[in-house]
Amino acid sequence: MASGLLASASAVALIAIPALAAAQASGEGAAQLEEIIVTATRRSERLQDVPLSITAFSQDDLTTKGIVGYEGLARETPGVVLNKPTANFNNFTARGIATNGYGANLQNTVAIYIDELPISTIGNTTVLDPNLFDVERIEFLRGPQGTLFGSGSLSGALRILNKSPDLNSFDAAAMVDTGVTDGDSLRQRYNGMLNAPLVEDKLALRVVGFYRDEEGYLDNIGTGIKNSNTLVDWGGRAILLWKPTEALSVRLLASYEDSNPKDSSLTNPALGDRKRNSDRPDLFVGELTTFNATVEYQFDGALLTSSSTYSTFDQKFWVDLAGTFNGAIAFGLDANGYQDTFVEELRLASDPGGKFDWVIGGFFLDRRHDVDYFYRSSPEFLAARGITGLPDEYYQRQYNHALSHEIAGFGELTYHISDRVWLTGGLRYGGLDSQVYVEGGYNSNYLGAALTPGFSGPLTVVPIAATTGVKAKERRPSYKVSASFQPVPEVTTYATVSTGFRAPVVNGFAGRRSVVDPNDLVIPNGAETDKIQNYEIGAKSTWFNGRLTSNLAAYLIDWSDIQVQANRVSDSVQFATNIGEARSKGFEFEIAALPLQGLQLGLSGSFNQAHVTKLTPEEAAISGAVPDARLAAPKFQGAAYLNYGFDVTPSARGFFGAAFQHVDSFPSSFPRVPGAPNRVLPTYGYTDSYNNVNLTLGAILGQLTLTTYVENLFNDDSVTYIHPEAFLASRFGTMRPRTIGLRINYDL
Repeated sequence: MASGLLASASAVALIAIPALAAAQASGEGAAQLEEIIVTATRRSERLQDVPLSITAFSQDDLTTKGIVGYEGLARETPGVVLNKPTANFNNFTARGIATNGYGANLQNTVAIYIDELPISTIGNTTVLDPNLFDVERIEFLRGPQGTLFGSGSLSGALRILNKSPDLNSFDAAAMVDTGVTDGDSLRQRYNGMLNAPLVEDKLALRVVGFYRDEEGYLDNIGTGIKNSNTLVDWGGRAILLWKPTEALSVRLLASYEDSNPKDSSLTNPALGDRKRNSDRPDLFVGELTTFNATVEYQFDGALLTSSSTYSTFDQKFWVDLAGTFNGAIAFGLDANGYQDTFVEELRLASDPGGKFDWVIGGFFLDRRHDVDYFYRSSPEFLAARGITGLPDEYYQRQYNHALSHEIAGFGELTYHISDRVWLTGGLRYGGLDSQVYVEGGYNSNYLGAALTPGFSGPLTVVPIAATTGVKAKERRPSYKVSASFQPVPEVTTYATVSTGFRAPVVNGFAGRRSVVDPNDLVIPNGAETDKIQNYEIGAKSTWFNGRLTSNLAAYLIDWSDIQVQANRVSDSVQFATNIGEARSKGFEFEIAALPLQGLQLGLSGSFNQAHVTKLTPEEAAISGAVPDARLAAPKFQGAAYLNYGFDVTPSARGFFGAAFQHVDSFPSSFPRVPGAPNRVLPTYGYTDSYNNVNLTLGAILGQLTLTTYVENLFNDDSVTYIHPEAFLASRFGTMRPRTIGLRINYDL
């Protein structure tokens, strides 16, 4: 497959370059590829001039390619994989920096931002899959971004930037998308936008609303619900922009999104085609409310920006855990989370064009995350076994909350030695801390009793004492040094050294022994900070008056004191710890061309090798790793697309699009059992190597666009995710089945 895509890359070059040269010589066509402006360096710059590995999507890109969620972004971004067991359970991997696709208890290695709000937290919490209608653009930055985006951006950062109001023009847009999945599941998406200037040149309001009702495609044999993994998602946002003077602007945002999957999308192929099994629906529900105030003031030579954000994120994480004991007893977790976050960022950025470009700023985050852990049996099981003594079906209730803070100062300075050579240095120094508080609750001997044949009667219920956990602290710098050279104005080359780190982790059940097997390992205190050292070279080029672009990057990453997530064998309790070192190296490419009027071609891909390079026997025993173990990332992935526009009538223009994506297989986790390193982990496996093909055909009729589409043309049901923990009876994520639909866009 890799050789096939390389051949495709050569074919694009062989077709595009002569055609582009001929078109240029004849003066045919003034069209060029869309020029995207990004703010990845906290100032506005052309994408092709930024010495970073960035993939950017405009709203037109998203609409043309039918991208409405994280899956489409990942498939179109070199070096990035989305580990998605189900809706609202998202974990990106960039450049191979992952030990499994779940990362329970660990800070995500890729930071996800909606405007200035970081919404990614740790691997076993819900991460909202937000609506992507009416965005200004999306930027996916690869490699550590710690100098400007903090500790959560160990291997990358995804930025979703909402569109601001237009002060001068009234505008409205609507999109209706309806389709059928797997022959009988109806998908409905409704989006609308209204932009209204309230005071010309001074005040405007932009309002967006959306609703999605997407019937599922899996049948849950445990609950008896057909198409159980239905998603209902709705919400909206309002942005008010006030510009009283040329220098001052105030932007106020309020947004709300309620994303409610009715069941998990994890399946079990052993049960049959598109089947899953749980005693109740597994729920990963997210409800995000956000308020933001951004104030900008343009000084003579510099722009001051203050962004203040407050958000609440309520979550449900309800799962059937009976797979831990092969379904022998009723065992589940109903966890409810409540997260309050305040973020303030203040920065001052110089205007471009001088000898020096600089950014200086400060960042503060204050977050409280409450989690109520309710472990349950079921009334039916308790009655059948004659087990009594519980107040209800919950055999354990524990109330926890965690307080975390991050404060940092950052800066970046670029010195232009000449118009063709410049040097950049960036530094962020910050402190962060996190502490878990157990507020109380109760526990019982349910697990041991239920697993004892013939046991009946009352359980022993004991209170859980309120305790204060150890405070995890870290103060550490992140830095970046980069040299850039433009041999000609159309080519930018760069070499970069950068670092990143993640916050330390405290295990909520540190020191606890297993009630099932007292000889099993004792939960350790937690995991210290892990660190990344990234070395990268790249080249960005634009040719033939903007009708051909190419972006290339090669990297080598050393990852030390790796934070890993493991599970105790006897009771599946999760814990975090550290192990030795790993190395990831690879190459990424993106090529886009307009070889003929109306024809756009694109090709992207990445090659990656990521392995454990240093590991002690003690680290291997506790983590399940082995020397030279592969990390959880594909060796190759790639995408190609073709868009062709043509005149149907003088007032109507048709278009056709085809997109192909390929992802190699990769391991789901480390191969051994934590605490029993000579045993192969029963849940260990490899995802499938898979392909996805999407087609679109449509017409533009003035302000109306009609698009017919097919997603997953060949109805590929390959396994794209394997859950590394044994407690789930259904552990496999697959591609959404073939979906055929019609999309109607109206833009005033």
